[in-house]
Amino acid sequence: MPAAFVFGKMSIKMLNNSRIKENRTTKAIIANMLLAAVSLFVNGFGVYLTIQANIGAAPWDVLNLGLSKSLGILYGTASVIVSYSILGIDIALKEPIGIAMFIDAVVVGKSVDFFNKINLIPKCKSPVAGIIVLLIGLVIAAYTQYTYMSASLGCGPRDTLLVALTKRAKKMPIGAVSIALLSTATFIGWLLGGPVGIGTIICALASGPIMQMAFNSVKFDATNVHHQHLADSVRVFAHDKAA
Repeated sequence: MPAAFVFGKMSIKMLNNSRIKENRTTKAIIANMLLAAVSLFVNGFGVYLTIQANIGAAPWDVLNLGLSKSLGILYGTASVIVSYSILGIDIALKEPIGIAMFIDAVVVGKSVDFFNKINLIPKCKSPVAGIIVLLIGLVIAAYTQYTYMSASLGCGPRDTLLVALTKRAKKMPIGAVSIALLSTATFIGWLLGGPVGIGTIICALASGPIMQMAFNSVKFDATNVHHQHLADSVRVFAHDKAA
């Protein structure tokens, strides 16, 4: 947890630079792409901890791990398949797409593969240790979500899908749509052999409050972030190249 907090604090100075935050130049966009990539790599470590907690994975990870088990592929490969499938749906639904969404779709899953390969943290053998490790993972994920979102280059494919579905389910609040989406991912993942347990419930219920706590601690309001669309990023690259 302290490492994640320090990671967030160290990023504040860079994120407060409006020229970088607004992605007005190629240099700014590249700097924010790097920020997003590093944030997502560390985010992958948080995800890795929630899996190593060994008390049931987060809803989307139940799906990733189930797909990994049923197809005999790495977790990261399964995560990339799921992420790009969702990204394809986002595009089909004509939702705004940013550069960081493509980075997200690859880096988090492959980061988990990296930490699995070096066997950094063994799987927990007791529920108490599992809950502690899982909560630390969620805190790390929350702070890195802050730095990732601050790059202003797009939200994750899953968050974008949630918004898209909420727009179309006009009589359902976003909370209800989120529950339906997470339940579907969990159920499919469980059918494929993904691990469901108390950790799944903790992740589903605690992720939001922990993220809000992290955002409040660094005075970050996600609603004030204006994400740059992919087409606008391309125009900046083209303009700077022609200049």
